[in-house]
Amino acid sequence: IRVGLDVSKPIIGFTKDEDITEFELVADIRVTEKWYAAVELGTSDKNTIEDYIDFTTKGSYIKLGANFNAYENWVGMNNEIYVGARYGLSLFEQTLNNYTPNAYGTYFEGEPVEAGTNFDGLSAHWFEFVAGMKVETFKNIFLGASISFNKMLSTKEPENFRNLYIPGFNRVFSNDVGIGFNYTISYQIPISKK
Repeated sequence: IRVGLDVSKPIIGFTKDEDITEFELVADIRVTEKWYAAVELGTSDKNTIEDYIDFTTKGSYIKLGANFNAYENWVGMNNEIYVGARYGLSLFEQTLNNYTPNAYGTYFEGEPVEAGTNFDGLSAHWFEFVAGMKVETFKNIFLGASISFNKMLSTKEPENFRNLYIPGFNRVFSNDVGIGFNYTISYQIPISKK
Protein backbone atom coordinates (compact mmCIF):
# COMPACT_ATOMS: atom_id res chain seq x y z
CA ILE A 1 0.00 0.00 0.00
CA ARG A 2 1.32 3.42 -0.95
CA VAL A 3 -0.19 6.72 0.26
CA GLY A 4 0.84 10.23 -0.67
CA LEU A 5 0.09 13.84 -1.41
CA ASP A 6 -0.03 15.84 -4.63
CA VAL A 7 2.45 18.62 -3.86
CA SER A 8 1.93 20.50 -7.14
CA LYS A 9 -1.50 21.83 -6.16
CA PRO A 10 -0.47 23.69 -2.96
CA ILE A 11 2.68 25.00 -4.68
CA ILE A 12 0.72 26.38 -7.64
CA GLY A 13 -1.81 27.93 -5.27
CA PHE A 14 0.93 29.56 -3.22
CA THR A 15 3.25 30.78 -5.98
CA LYS A 16 1.21 31.36 -9.11
CA ASP A 17 -2.45 31.86 -8.40
CA GLU A 18 -3.59 33.30 -5.10
CA ASP A 19 -7.24 32.52 -5.88
CA ILE A 20 -6.93 28.74 -5.70
CA THR A 21 -6.72 26.35 -2.76
CA GLU A 22 -6.50 22.65 -3.65
CA PHE A 23 -5.54 19.53 -1.73
CA GLU A 24 -5.27 15.97 -3.06
CA LEU A 25 -4.44 12.63 -1.42
CA VAL A 26 -3.36 9.69 -3.57
CA ALA A 27 -3.10 5.99 -2.78
CA ASP A 28 -2.51 2.75 -4.62
CA ILE A 29 -2.17 -0.90 -3.75
CA ARG A 30 -0.50 -3.65 -5.72
CA VAL A 31 -3.03 -6.26 -6.84
CA THR A 32 -0.74 -8.36 -9.05
CA GLU A 33 2.88 -7.97 -10.17
CA LYS A 34 1.90 -5.44 -12.88
CA TRP A 35 -1.53 -4.10 -11.80
CA TYR A 36 -2.29 -1.52 -9.11
CA ALA A 37 -5.65 -0.29 -7.84
CA ALA A 38 -5.57 3.50 -7.41
CA VAL A 39 -7.64 6.18 -5.70
CA GLU A 40 -7.36 9.98 -5.56
CA LEU A 41 -9.36 12.19 -3.17
CA GLY A 42 -9.34 15.96 -3.20
CA THR A 43 -10.96 19.31 -2.54
CA SER A 44 -10.83 22.53 -4.50
CA ASP A 45 -11.73 26.17 -3.92
CA LYS A 46 -10.92 28.22 -7.02
CA ASN A 47 -11.83 31.73 -8.11
CA THR A 48 -11.61 32.12 -11.89
CA ILE A 49 -11.41 35.54 -13.51
CA GLU A 50 -11.60 35.61 -17.30
CA ASP A 51 -12.29 38.36 -19.85
CA TYR A 52 -16.03 38.60 -19.25
CA ILE A 53 -16.71 36.48 -16.19
CA ASP A 54 -15.68 36.03 -12.55
CA PHE A 55 -16.84 32.87 -10.73
CA THR A 56 -15.86 30.68 -7.77
CA THR A 57 -15.94 26.88 -7.68
CA LYS A 58 -15.89 24.87 -4.42
CA GLY A 59 -16.17 21.12 -4.09
CA SER A 60 -14.71 17.66 -3.57
CA TYR A 61 -13.91 14.76 -5.85
CA ILE A 62 -12.87 11.13 -5.94
CA LYS A 63 -11.19 9.17 -8.73
CA LEU A 64 -11.08 5.37 -8.77
CA GLY A 65 -9.19 3.20 -11.22
CA ALA A 66 -6.19 1.06 -12.00
CA ASN A 67 -2.62 1.38 -13.29
CA PHE A 68 -0.61 -1.07 -15.39
CA ASN A 69 3.16 -0.96 -14.73
CA ALA A 70 4.95 -1.28 -18.08
CA TYR A 71 8.43 -1.01 -16.53
CA GLU A 72 10.59 -4.10 -15.99
CA ASN A 73 12.38 -3.52 -12.68
CA TRP A 74 15.80 -4.90 -11.93
CA VAL A 75 16.20 -6.99 -8.79
CA GLY A 76 15.58 -4.82 -5.74
CA MET A 77 13.91 -1.99 -7.67
CA ASN A 78 10.28 -0.97 -7.28
CA ASN A 79 9.78 1.80 -9.87
CA GLU A 80 6.85 2.32 -12.24
CA ILE A 81 6.20 3.68 -15.70
CA TYR A 82 2.48 3.19 -16.01
CA VAL A 83 -0.68 3.78 -17.96
CA GLY A 84 -4.07 3.68 -16.34
CA ALA A 85 -7.70 4.71 -16.31
CA ARG A 86 -9.92 6.44 -13.76
CA TYR A 87 -13.58 7.10 -13.18
CA GLY A 88 -14.08 10.50 -11.58
CA LEU A 89 -16.97 11.93 -9.55
CA SER A 90 -17.16 15.51 -8.31
CA LEU A 91 -19.75 17.21 -6.09
CA PHE A 92 -19.44 21.00 -6.09
CA GLU A 93 -21.05 24.43 -6.19
CA GLN A 94 -20.47 27.48 -8.38
CA THR A 95 -20.90 31.15 -7.48
CA LEU A 96 -21.23 33.63 -10.33
CA ASN A 97 -19.58 36.70 -8.79
CA ASN A 98 -19.98 39.07 -11.75
CA TYR A 99 -19.98 39.17 -15.52
CA THR A 100 -19.67 41.72 -18.30
CA PRO A 101 -22.09 41.42 -21.23
CA ASN A 102 -20.15 40.80 -24.43
CA ALA A 103 -21.98 42.89 -27.03
CA TYR A 104 -20.28 42.32 -30.36
CA GLY A 105 -19.96 45.33 -32.62
CA THR A 106 -20.56 48.02 -30.00
CA TYR A 107 -18.12 50.85 -29.42
CA PHE A 108 -18.45 51.08 -25.64
CA GLU A 109 -17.56 48.25 -23.32
CA GLY A 110 -20.31 46.86 -21.14
CA GLU A 111 -20.46 47.56 -17.42
CA PRO A 112 -19.88 44.58 -15.09
CA VAL A 113 -23.03 43.10 -13.59
CA GLU A 114 -22.70 42.05 -9.93
CA ALA A 115 -24.50 38.73 -9.88
CA GLY A 116 -23.61 37.01 -6.61
CA THR A 117 -25.66 33.98 -7.68
CA ASN A 118 -24.88 30.64 -6.03
CA PHE A 119 -25.59 27.31 -7.76
CA ASP A 120 -25.23 24.31 -5.45
CA GLY A 121 -25.91 20.59 -5.76
CA LEU A 122 -23.87 20.28 -8.97
CA SER A 123 -22.10 17.09 -10.01
CA ALA A 124 -19.91 15.69 -12.76
CA HIS A 125 -18.86 12.22 -13.90
CA TRP A 126 -15.91 11.62 -16.20
CA PHE A 127 -13.42 9.09 -17.50
CA GLU A 128 -9.71 9.77 -17.70
CA PHE A 129 -6.67 8.15 -19.26
CA VAL A 130 -3.51 8.50 -17.14
CA ALA A 131 0.18 8.09 -17.96
CA GLY A 132 2.96 8.60 -15.46
CA MET A 133 5.84 7.27 -13.44
CA LYS A 134 6.87 6.69 -9.83
CA VAL A 135 10.49 6.45 -8.73
CA GLU A 136 11.73 5.21 -5.36
CA THR A 137 14.19 7.93 -4.31
CA PHE A 138 14.73 6.75 -0.72
CA LYS A 139 13.65 3.55 0.97
CA ASN A 140 9.83 3.44 0.67
CA ILE A 141 9.66 7.11 -0.48
CA PHE A 142 8.43 7.66 -4.04
CA LEU A 143 8.32 10.73 -6.27
CA GLY A 144 5.74 10.55 -9.02
CA ALA A 145 4.41 12.59 -11.90
CA SER A 146 1.46 11.94 -14.19
CA ILE A 147 -0.65 13.59 -16.84
CA SER A 148 -4.31 12.82 -17.46
CA PHE A 149 -6.63 13.33 -20.41
CA ASN A 150 -10.24 13.66 -19.27
CA LYS A 151 -13.54 13.17 -21.08
CA MET A 152 -16.81 14.23 -19.48
CA LEU A 153 -19.49 11.54 -19.26
CA SER A 154 -22.24 13.66 -17.70
CA THR A 155 -22.59 16.83 -15.69
CA LYS A 156 -25.37 18.64 -13.87
CA GLU A 157 -25.20 22.30 -14.86
CA PRO A 158 -27.11 25.29 -13.50
CA GLU A 159 -29.61 27.06 -15.70
CA ASN A 160 -28.07 29.84 -17.87
CA PHE A 161 -24.53 29.04 -16.69
CA ARG A 162 -22.01 26.45 -17.81
CA ASN A 163 -19.58 24.50 -15.63
CA LEU A 164 -16.28 25.96 -16.84
CA TYR A 165 -14.17 24.50 -14.02
CA ILE A 166 -14.87 21.28 -12.11
CA PRO A 167 -12.86 20.08 -9.08
CA GLY A 168 -10.76 17.06 -10.08
CA PHE A 169 -11.52 17.52 -13.78
CA ASN A 170 -10.01 21.03 -13.96
CA ARG A 171 -10.89 23.43 -16.78
CA VAL A 172 -13.62 22.18 -19.10
CA PHE A 173 -12.86 22.88 -22.75
CA SER A 174 -15.51 23.30 -25.45
CA ASN A 175 -15.82 19.62 -26.38
CA ASP A 176 -16.10 18.46 -22.73
CA VAL A 177 -12.46 17.40 -22.45
CA GLY A 178 -9.79 18.46 -20.00
CA ILE A 179 -6.26 17.75 -18.93
CA GLY A 180 -4.63 17.38 -15.55
CA PHE A 181 -1.18 17.03 -14.02
CA ASN A 182 0.09 15.98 -10.65
CA TYR A 183 3.42 15.64 -8.88
CA THR A 184 3.28 13.38 -5.84
CA ILE A 185 5.34 12.31 -2.87
CA SER A 186 4.25 8.91 -1.55
CA TYR A 187 5.22 6.55 1.23
CA GLN A 188 4.99 2.80 0.74
CA ILE A 189 3.78 1.13 3.92
CA PRO A 190 5.97 -1.96 4.30
CA ILE A 191 3.23 -4.45 5.20
CA SER A 192 4.73 -7.46 3.43
CA LYS A 193 7.88 -8.18 1.47
CA LYS A 194 8.31 -10.78 -1.25
